[in-house]
Amino acid sequence: MELEKLKQILPNLTDPNLLNELLTYGTIHEFQPGKVITEPGQFIKMVPLILEGSVKILRMDEDGKELFLYYLEPGETCALSLTCCSASRPSEIKAVAEEKTVLLGIPIHKHEQLQDQYKQWKDFVSMTYQTRFHEMLIALDAVAFKRMDERLMRYIVTKMKQQKTNELHTTHQEIANELGTSREVISRLLKQLEKKKWIELGRNVIYIRDDFEELISN
Repeated sequence: MELEKLKQILPNLTDPNLLNELLTYGTIHEFQPGKVITEPGQFIKMVPLILEGSVKILRMDEDGKELFLYYLEPGETCALSLTCCSASRPSEIKAVAEEKTVLLGIPIHKHEQLQDQYKQWKDFVSMTYQTRFHEMLIALDAVAFKRMDERLMRYIVTKMKQQKTNELHTTHQEIANELGTSREVISRLLKQLEKKKWIELGRNVIYIRDDFEELISN
């Protein structure tokens, strides 16, 4: 990893001393699509900075049911991981590589030193907390106040933006797992969207109209 590339990924971190410390003490980790990076109960020993790809963050209940919380994109880190690191607590989330992903792992002790030494790092951590807290509120509101069809449509939009494509390669069961419902419910709702000609269903793929987000907003 070169300094100039790290500057592009983390544009808000302009202090060259800080960036050099990240490169010096951080370690590169690569994950293939679908690889579980962290599971509930594991102790997190590093602060992950996403360099390439994306990571899906999920909450799991005692029965193993999953609820999608948010994505981590290049230049971002996980607020829940930061919390577990600071408190020396086991992870309460599941992190899965959504695509081929490369991250820079910052050791916990170094992360704590950086917060004391560099205001930019402290501000970066604070902004991460604010951003993720807002996203988790959105996820909570969706579960508490929105119908499943609304949640499904927002899920599709989120996936389109995250993957930058109108073809979602996924199964009805995978969507059901992330939304905390049954495959039968998701299949029925997707069929309804197909009848409206907003999407087209294939084998483990969903083809989505370019104006899908506009359609669901009307």
